[in-house]
Formats: sequence, C-alpha cells, structure tokens
Amino acid sequence: MGRVGEDIMAGNAREVALLTLSACEKQGAWSDLALKKNIHSVGLDGRDAALATRLCFGVLQNRMLLDFYIGKFSSVRVERMENRVLNALRLGVYQMAFLTRIPVSAAVNESVTLSRKYSKNPRSPGLVNGILRAVSRNMDHLPLIEEKDPARYLSIRYSHPLWLVREFLDALGEKEAERLLAADNSEPATVAQINILRASTLEVLNALAAEAADAAPHPWLPDCVTLTGGGDLEQLSVFRDGRFYIQDAAARLAVMAAAPRPGMRVLDACAAPGGKSFGTAIAMGDRGEVLSCDIHPHKKKLIDAGAQRLGLACIRSAVQDAKSPCAQWVDAFDLVIADVPCSGLGIIRKKPDIRYKEPGPLAGLPAVQRSILENVSAYVKPGGVLLYCTCTLLERENGDVVSWFLDAHPEYHTEPFELPAPIGRAAEGRLTLWPHIHGTDGFYIAKLRRDL
Repeated sequence: MGRVGEDIMAGNAREVALLTLSACEKQGAWSDLALKKNIHSVGLDGRDAALATRLCFGVLQNRMLLDFYIGKFSSVRVERMENRVLNALRLGVYQMAFLTRIPVSAAVNESVTLSRKYSKNPRSPGLVNGILRAVSRNMDHLPLIEEKDPARYLSIRYSHPLWLVREFLDALGEKEAERLLAADNSEPATVAQINILRASTLEVLNALAAEAADAAPHPWLPDCVTLTGGGDLEQLSVFRDGRFYIQDAAARLAVMAAAPRPGMRVLDACAAPGGKSFGTAIAMGDRGEVLSCDIHPHKKKLIDAGAQRLGLACIRSAVQDAKSPCAQWVDAFDLVIADVPCSGLGIIRKKPDIRYKEPGPLAGLPAVQRSILENVSAYVKPGGVLLYCTCTLLERENGDVVSWFLDAHPEYHTEPFELPAPIGRAAEGRLTLWPHIHGTDGFYIAKLRRDL
C-alpha cells in the first residue's frame, strides 16, 4: 500500500482514502481491509477515520459516475491518467457533488496537493486544479447522462458494471432494479446480534449508551441492535466482554430458518468468520455441539477467538474442505449449514468494490456450490435439515443450484419456514432477501429436509 504509515501527512483522511483506492485498483486489495490497515497505520482519530471511510466508500460507490463527470471537463482521457491522479480527481468531485458540508476550496486544494505529492508528471497539479475548478463552476448544471439504453444509463448513474445491471434488469425489471442499485449505494447501519446467554437487549443498549455508541433496537428483528456513526466497535467493552457480535440481519434470519434446538449436533461447513455458528450455539443455549469448519487454518483461529470471546463452549472448530468427503461424518448431524462461497453481490452496500469483479471467474462458482452441496448432504441424518445459503443475488448461484440438487436427490424436499414480520412465511422453503425491499444484505436461503 505504498508509503502509508511512513510519510503520509498526519491526520490526512483524504490521503488515506487516496492510497486505499489506489491499492484496490492496482493491487487488487479489498477496500474494507486496506482501509482499516491504513487508518491504523497512520493513527487517524475517530473523526478523520470516519471521513476517510466515507470518502473511500463514496468514491467506490460512484466511481463510474465520477469518471463520467471528469471526462466531460478534461482534455485528457480518463483511461490515460495516472491512477493516483485520477483518484485525486475522483475524491475532489465526490466531495463537491455529494458532501455538502465540505467547502469546495478544501476539496480542490487537497486534491491538488495529493496530485503534487504522488504524481510523476509535474503538469498533474495544474490538470487537477483546472478540472476541479471547472466542475465547481458547473455544480448546479452538471452534464446529463444521455443514454437511451436503460441498462447503460443505470450503469453510469449508479456505478454498476453493465453486465451486472443487465442481470438485475432481467431479474427485477427497470423500476425495481433501479431501487436495488440505489440501495447498493446507501450507507447501511451496522447490525449487532445480542448474545442473550450473557445479556439482554436492554442491558446491551444501556452499556452502549454508556460508551457513547449510537445504537437502537432493530426495528423488527428480536435480540438485535443497529449501530450508526462508525467508530471501532471492537474497542467497546461491551463487545470485548462478548455481549454482542456483528452480523447482518440476513444471516440471523438464515439461522432462524434452520431452527436449531438445544442438544442438536450441527455442522457449519463453510463457517468463517463464524457468525452463523455463534448464532446457532446461542439458539441452542450452548447445549449440544456445533462443529464449525473452514478450509483456511487462519480462519479457524478467527472462529476460535470469537467463540471464546462470546463464551460459547459447544463450538468446536476444524480445518476441513467442504468439497472433500469425511467418512465419519456421514449421517451424523441433525443440521448442516452450507453458506457456500459465492460472488458476494448481495453485500455491495458494505463492500462496494465487489461490483467491479470481472464476471469471467464467477462463472465457475455454481460448480463449486453444487460440489459442496452434494458432499455435505451426506452428513445429514435421516429426518435432518440441510440449509443452503449465499450472500449473492444471482439465480444461477441460488435457485438453480438448489433445483439441480433436488432433482438429483429425491430423498430431500424443501420445507417452509417462518420468519419475523415483515419477512413472514417462506411457503416454498426458499427465500431471497433484497436490500431495497427488506433492508438486509442480499441473501438467499433454502431449507431442505431429508426424508426419514
């Protein structure tokens, strides 16, 4: 990530954002991880860390639209600009177009300073200054996106690649697809699940208030709170002592659909970082066994650390490839959870750079998902439940995989499940959660019961 932590200007949120954006594009870094590392390396305080986060995520959420505006005011084509010069411009335009509290002069001057520091071309500061001042003079009448094709218009307007916009248009139609794209560019609150084995929701809310955290009960999901305002939640004492863990409402609903009970033996086949294992263990009253597996040893350590912090003794972790058979597990579990690797296109709100994945490598995911489902289905006892879920919205990774599995396995059938309002009953045993409809991550859940 370049020279961050070495010669970055102390407290410069814009510089942290610039280097993070550049790392995402040039090195393939994930924005959330790179940003967290850079913020800690520089030692930004809470206010500057929040600004760096908003700037970085805001540019990623609107990158194609920002490039459209830059291209309209630049004599140099966007694709020919140096990476860090282009990102300095994006930061400047984003602040002027989306962050009304930041003075235009600050947005322009800081971007010019960044381009002077990081560009190899002595003309770059002048280019940045000229473009941003032209944008600032035209803020009340920025160029219109003159695209008659709805897919191309929506792609630029909401900064989603054209292939993905077309997927959503095919699935939802123009009106609902636009609502989804807008939701992808929103700022969702963080959802925390209460460890009811250690505290009640009211006790956690009171403890959070005492630490000046901005929290409220989730509007419809029991034993959950929403947290806003940013900050490092892991530093809160109420987090460190295991009274809550971070998990989106969608994942919580998946556990509720599975309906674990005390005394069950449960396999979480693709578990890291462990949220569904934790939720399952809590629902079981920490009585029974939850075997929480991942293919990566370092992720096993994450599960272990989380279970220890939450005080969940029934969780046992293991390193295991979900595609590889394990003879001693055949017919051994009352419940098997398969939250399979997927394209992640349901969590764009939280990881905005996921939208820019190349579609080619994603084509092989359904084969991986089918392989996992085929393998772990053998571990379910007769009469037990197999829960298939993903955090994507692509039908080929969701319903198509489940339909393929049911055709190949007549001993399994879908089973209806009941969730809190406004979700309600999934009468067909399958459910897609949509960010713009349900306010959750995009998520797919299928509950499959094995015949006795």
